[in-house]
Amino acid sequence: MIVVTGATGNVGRPLVQALTAAGEQVTAVARRIADGNAVQADLTHPETLEPALDGAKAVFLLTAADFLANGNMEDVVEVVRAAGVPRVVLLSSQGVGTKRHPSYLEDAVTQSGLDWTILRPGNFASNAFQWAESIRTERTMAAPYADVALPAVDPQDIAEVAAAALRDPSHVGAIYTLTGPAPISPRQQAGVIEAAVGEPVRFVELTREEARANLLTFMPPPVADSTLDILGTPTAEEQEVSLDIEQVLGRPAHPFADWVTRNVNAFR
Repeated sequence: MIVVTGATGNVGRPLVQALTAAGEQVTAVARRIADGNAVQADLTHPETLEPALDGAKAVFLLTAADFLANGNMEDVVEVVRAAGVPRVVLLSSQGVGTKRHPSYLEDAVTQSGLDWTILRPGNFASNAFQWAESIRTERTMAAPYADVALPAVDPQDIAEVAAAALRDPSHVGAIYTLTGPAPISPRQQAGVIEAAVGEPVRFVELTREEARANLLTFMPPPVADSTLDILGTPTAEEQEVSLDIEQVLGRPAHPFADWVTRNVNAFR
């Protein structure tokens, strides 16, 4: 049995589907559940995870945006270890590799004595959901740094890599940087969404201060600032396309347009 935390989110949901399709028994875990298809647990209170771990052979750890301020990964790992789960796959961040984000989530896992795999995705294609309402209602998309391009990784690709790492011990000890197949700027993303909905989408460039105010509604200030640093002044490494998805899955990463096509109804 495999435990998936964050199971109702953009990565967790397709991960549960991929594991189930592969014939695995899955326990889906989420902080808030709307039906009986998931077990309720909150990683900021690691003891709530204990009931879900009984008999598990691997666990996927995905932390919410507020975990850095309110959680302790060492405590989570201790609960996992005490339950006898041998393998952990952690969803981390490319920013750890580029020194933009702190490494203590990864450190807790890599120093745990458990078998581990680290996934470091960069800019998520699903971040575009933040523009869904304004595009639906006003056909407007607002973002900072209009013409700074970063590879946008499809959460479906992250999920499929995670499924491989959870099922196949050959990925133990690996750190994978997960990106899309080409850099794309916010203005270009607006163009892709415009083509998908079949109507003009007006792009509005936000100032850093305006964008920061938006980010602070769901992430702590240090994470908001480092995120804006990546979006506005990315390093060459942060703009580079990684081939790790292709290496693991045997196919290229999905482009942003594929993600938009699958989720176009959110923008109509």
